[in-house]
Amino acid sequence: MNISRLCKLVALASAAVAPAASLAQDFRPMVKAGYDFGGDTLVTAVFTNGSTQSIKANDGLFVGGGVSILNDAKNLQGEVTLSVKYESIDASNGSVEFTRFPLEALVFYRESQFRLGGGVTYHLSPKVKSSGVVGGLNIGFKDALGVILQADYRVWREMAVGLRYTILEYKTASGPAGTAKSNGFGVAFRMSF
Repeated sequence: MNISRLCKLVALASAAVAPAASLAQDFRPMVKAGYDFGGDTLVTAVFTNGSTQSIKANDGLFVGGGVSILNDAKNLQGEVTLSVKYESIDASNGSVEFTRFPLEALVFYRESQFRLGGGVTYHLSPKVKSSGVVGGLNIGFKDALGVILQADYRVWREMAVGLRYTILEYKTASGPAGTAKSNGFGVAFRMSF
């Protein structure tokens, strides 16, 4: 990724959280984790016993961190985070993995126990890599811009769990030409300090 593209991403993330940041009182580091599922099937592995396992375009465990921005009235909260998202199929004779790095800028309206919001997600370096007997399967995707809608229940102070929906489409950059919709649900946990 070049410097020009990185500058555009930072500008996009800043614009998405500007409403919360303009009235900000509180900037805090935060961490988040979760699992997303759904979307178009990218890979299906068939095992020697006849069973199958698939990786879909939205599948993956994600872990990341960033900054949480809370306004004076404590009713608007912005978040800018960078995560790693990973899904794999492993067998004794080979493996397939799908990795990407989501940069997300979300804004939430907060009530006492609930948060409701959304924003943009930009997936950097999405790729499918394989090894072993399936070693020839390598697909690179172009960086992709999408939307996230999310609703959270605030468990305790700055700790929340919630449901999210991602709307995003990958386009291949290398490997077989095509697209894959990454629309799907997920669960998320976040905490700021």
